[in-house]
Amino acid sequence: MKHYLVEVTFSAPLEQIQPIVEAHRAFLQTGFDKGWLLMSGPMEPRTGGFIIGRAPSLEELQDFFSNDPYLLGSLADYRFVEFVPVKHQPFIAEWVAF
Repeated sequence: MKHYLVEVTFSAPLEQIQPIVEAHRAFLQTGFDKGWLLMSGPMEPRTGGFIIGRAPSLEELQDFFSNDPYLLGSLADYRFVEFVPVKHQPFIAEWVAF
């Protein structure tokens, strides 16, 4: 598995984002259930969010996120940055090694 930082940047006003938040979080839950997502959360100030994830390839992760309600509604832009987790807390060793 390859590891990624996913940066989500809102391209619409927060007033348009807010009604979609629950659908977005339900979508993310499918990634957590799949074992691809480790954590996610909004930026402060609320201009987007970050997700730490993993996937067999960048293309598969991008394909997964193509179903995110934010993207489907043209409400956000996504940036995927691959990284190699050389150091980490022991409690996530199994997740990193997978």
